[in-house]
Amino acid sequence: MKRLIAEFEAQSFTQIIFPPKESDWSEYLKEAEENFTNIINAIIKYQKCLVICDDLYRVESRFEMHENLYLVEQITNDSWARDCSALCVQNGDDIELLDFTFTGWGSKFEARKDNAMSCAIAKNYSKHLKTIDIILEGGAVESDGAGIILTTSECMLNPNRNTNLSIEETNAILKEAFGASKILYLNHGYLAGDDTDSHIDTLARIIAKDAIMYIKCDDTDDEHYEELRLMQKELEAISKEHGFKLIALPMSSPVYFEGERLPATYANFLFVNGAVLVPVYGVKEDEEALTIFRETFPERDIVAIDCRVLIRQHGSLHCVTMNFAKGVALI
Repeated sequence: MKRLIAEFEAQSFTQIIFPPKESDWSEYLKEAEENFTNIINAIIKYQKCLVICDDLYRVESRFEMHENLYLVEQITNDSWARDCSALCVQNGDDIELLDFTFTGWGSKFEARKDNAMSCAIAKNYSKHLKTIDIILEGGAVESDGAGIILTTSECMLNPNRNTNLSIEETNAILKEAFGASKILYLNHGYLAGDDTDSHIDTLARIIAKDAIMYIKCDDTDDEHYEELRLMQKELEAISKEHGFKLIALPMSSPVYFEGERLPATYANFLFVNGAVLVPVYGVKEDEEALTIFRETFPERDIVAIDCRVLIRQHGSLHCVTMNFAKGVALI
């Protein structure tokens, strides 16, 4: 059996890219370093964390020695590990690491160093890295671990990604790469300030083989209201056909930086073994969201992570991390 391993399944480690000094983080690098340090410290309480960094000494000096902390020096353009890291696919009794092409979300940003990262550090993984010749970001796909892939048409079918591919050709490649039986598209939903062309991990997440969490907007005056209402209708149709329970998360109150609305979303949470790390933004909906997570995952710790610095660069907690499945060792 071939399948894209779901994030809610057992993990071996989380991969994260510490903010490079020469990057878009440079204007508030100290704040970003503190934010990433907090994320890493939260992760290593539960499992191993592989930290990729441009300067080992700069990062080592921030942490006490810990058995779950691993550092690798590698130059990258930025810190969006979700979109330039390998994806874990079970193929029979083995696990393959699939390395897709990353172009900075449709060539919006320079990404050649990010795209080369996985091959450059592959010697640190116990499993084989396989290159797949299609543009795809990890934040664009959600898996139930049993053959269903959830994505968005705005991202996956955007002509700024794989210009020459039809939807039929795209689906065939995804089914082959992930061993998928169904590719389900959402045609509605977006977040203001999002550079990814509506990654699924900002809008809706498969949290179990039979459950999806999604962002719901109840404020009719919010610019997202109509699109998220239509997205909910699509999810209700998917739920009816495929048996998913739907769990709504609140839409965050607007968060701004330098006059720009930022893509604050509670859907950008992170699974680790024994816990769910939840992004918070210093707004009134934070506690409501955390309560929903506690009720949904009573067997896991719920850990709030302040992500107000992260979203200044238009991403959040899930965007800066990548999970590697149990069975993929660090060497």
